[in-house]
Amino acid sequence: CSIFENENLNWKRFQGGEEFDYPIDYSSALLNANLDGHVDILYRWEPNCYCHFHRHTAEISSVVLEGELHVTDIDIKTGKELGKRVRVVGDFVHKEPGDVHMEQGGPNGALVLFNIYAPEGEGKLAESLKKDGSVISASTMARILRKRK
Repeated sequence: CSIFENENLNWKRFQGGEEFDYPIDYSSALLNANLDGHVDILYRWEPNCYCHFHRHTAEISSVVLEGELHVTDIDIKTGKELGKRVRVVGDFVHKEPGDVHMEQGGPNGALVLFNIYAPEGEGKLAESLKKDGSVISASTMARILRKRK
């Protein structure tokens, strides 16, 4: 199946409200989730929009498939920016748990494939954060597996 032209993908859209001072508009489509903790998800950012400020709590690899993904790394203790980078089509990264950052679609948005590994028993994939680093919500394997049924 093509991930570029697949009408059967179930996209879930996320948008920010007035409590956020940056434009949030992105979507996710679950491709696969296994009981062993491996998850494959597509994320699509609208042009110049962000996903929620977040921390990865699982091992993660990703590759940019379309557009540009602008990433700003943040020191969670101080709230200061550690650096910015622009990921373009074909860019691949692998990160261990604990990576805290903001991600924004470029001028034409972005499409990125994420491969996440959250070993059985832990199951936490990522945490959405407030600016002060406190947790708003967490995505977990248990929630994904329940929705998959």
